[in-house]
Formats: sequence, C-alpha cells, structure tokens
Amino acid sequence: MNRNLWLLALCQGLFLTNNVVFIAINGLVGLQLAPFGWMATLPVMGYVVGGALATPLVARTQMLWGRKVSFQIGLVVAVASAALCAWAAFSRNFWLLCTATMVAGYYSANGGLYRFAAAELTTAEHREKAVSLVLAGGLIGAVAGPNLANATRNLFAMPFAGAYVALMGVAVLSMLCMAAVRFEPTPMARNAAGQPLQGRPLAELLRQPPMVVAILGAALGYGVMNLLMAATPLAMQVCGFDFSASALVLEWHVIGMFAPGFVTGHLIKRFGVLPVMGVGVLLNFACVAVALMGVELHHFGIALFLLGVGWNFLFTGGTTLAMTAYRPEEKDRAQAAINFCVYATLALSAFSSGVLVTTQGWTLLNAGSLLPITLTGLALVWLALQRRRAAVA
Repeated sequence: MNRNLWLLALCQGLFLTNNVVFIAINGLVGLQLAPFGWMATLPVMGYVVGGALATPLVARTQMLWGRKVSFQIGLVVAVASAALCAWAAFSRNFWLLCTATMVAGYYSANGGLYRFAAAELTTAEHREKAVSLVLAGGLIGAVAGPNLANATRNLFAMPFAGAYVALMGVAVLSMLCMAAVRFEPTPMARNAAGQPLQGRPLAELLRQPPMVVAILGAALGYGVMNLLMAATPLAMQVCGFDFSASALVLEWHVIGMFAPGFVTGHLIKRFGVLPVMGVGVLLNFACVAVALMGVELHHFGIALFLLGVGWNFLFTGGTTLAMTAYRPEEKDRAQAAINFCVYATLALSAFSSGVLVTTQGWTLLNAGSLLPITLTGLALVWLALQRRRAAVA
C-alpha cells in the first residue's frame, strides 16, 4: 500500500462524490423540469449512457497517452459538464440537463478505470487489496456527496443548482490529486520477432468463463444497485420524507458500498473470489426482503445499506475475477468491454427505475430486481462447477 494508491483512493472518493450527488439530485431536478413524471430519471440515464458511449474513446486515449493524461482529460470534462448542468438548472432546460449529464459520462468512463489502475500501482500478490483499497476511497463520497447536495440545495433560487456549481470545485480538487499520482509505464510484451503482442480478439476474450461471470457479476450487481438507489429519493418523496431523510439513507447506502473495501481484498485472498461474490448475491436478496417489509425510514435505510455491501462484494469480486481472464496486452480492450457492459446495464436500470417507481410503485420495483439477482447467483454456481470439473479432470 503506497502513496500513489492512497492518492488514487482519494481521487476515487472525489469521483464518487460526483456520482452520489448526481444520483441524489438528478432525478429530483429532472422531476421538476421534465414534461412528464416518468421522464424524471432520464438525466440519471444520460450519465450512464454517456459512460457507455465513451468507453471505446477512453480505451483509445488510455492506449495512446497512458493512464494519467486520460484521467486528467476526464476531469476537465467533469468541470465543463458540471457547469453545463448548472446552466441547465438555472435556465430550467430539461433536455440541456440530459445532454450535460451525458457529456459527464466521459468522466464516469474514466473514473470507472481507477480500480483497474490500482492493480498496476502495486505488486501482483497485492492487487486484490489494491483494488479493494481504492474502491474504499468511495467512503469520501459516501459522506461528502449527500451532505454536499443537502448543504447546497438552496444556495440559489433554483433548487440544487448550487450542487452542480460545487461539483466543479470537487473536480478541480481531484485534478490536483491526480497530478501527484505517478503511473509507471506498462512494459509492452513482444514476440520472438520483436513485434508488440496484440493478444486475443475481443470475441475470444468474451467467451472465457471467468470473463463471462465477471461481467455478469459487475454489470448485474451494479444494475440492481442503481435500479434501487436511483428510485429511492423518488420513492421516499412519495412516502412523505424530505430530502434530508433521503440524503441520510443514501449516505448509509454509500458507506455500505465502500466501507467493506478495507477488508474485501483480504476476504477474497482468504476465501476465494466466488464465495465472496456469492455472499454479495445473498445480501442483495436480503435487501429486497427488507424493502418489501415496509416503507418506514428504517426499512429504506437497512435495505439500502445491505444493497451497498452486496454491491461491494460483487463489484470488487467481478473486477478481481476479470483480471485473471486477460493478459497485459489485452487490458485496454478487455477493460473497455467490461465497463461498456456495466454502463449499458446502468443505462437500462436508470431509465427503468424512474418508469417503474412512478408507474408501478416501490414494491413491484423491488420484486422485479429478483430476476437479475437470481441470474447472477446461477452464473456463480455455473463457474464453480466448471472449475470443479476442470480440477477433477
């Protein structure tokens, strides 16, 4: 655990501050500005659609200019997109807000690679712990995000416009931290003739069983988490809670997402990646069970906290599992493919959350999330059986 890792963990925390504020306010601002109520979470969807569309471009910039330059470009986009969001709020322009959050997706696509960069800042035997530590930096976002949104919501006449302005400062601070991180150049693997190795085609990589399960675990785990988290502020508003209560629930949810990061790497090292991901699936089932018990504040709080811990186990495990499925020369295309699948699933869940919670209600939204949770569990069982047969053979 070195200085570069701690700085990258701080950048992760500031990145998550941006994400948590977006999740906390974009649906509510969208509800104020949207022509129809079911369109309220389109700005949330815009953020993840932008992330999905940006993944090939980010992979290209990482390949050409390296981690640091690409990450700094993402932070410049973060400043510009936050300014555009503020302008959209002040001018009460819903479609400009959706466009601004889509532009911000480029920053999200960059930030989504911080966890992979963490593995390159330490030795191979410590990469699980490095990934886990950097993800644990999200605790900063857990505390700062909801409180920042709450403190700045009435800074201007337009509710939450001040939060977008504050995010510009958060991105500038992250730029300063990123400038101090030293990324070592990755040695280029070469063949006997001295030519750079190209690695396997993406289609072949995506057929590797560990890669299949890693993508399912990361994408569906993130999708379920986003489905329920994006809908929570809207559901709590319908149930009569004010924004302060929603901010508190989101704060504990994000604490659940990132506090385990200090131990998840150790757990994976000791028990294996598949058992840890399996516990993540069980925690997701527990989240839905609690959410279906009622709509009091403690139901929302406990359910979202369990959801956060389950996400941590699935996402950290999925990242660790994916790194066993590709070679160094394949990392850019493999990581871009993983993040594309994650963002595509997030886009679907962000749109679905607004439609379902405003038309079908909180109960049916939770019941519907049982399908992807079950599919993730079945994928883990399938890979465990595959490995057992291979060991016997």
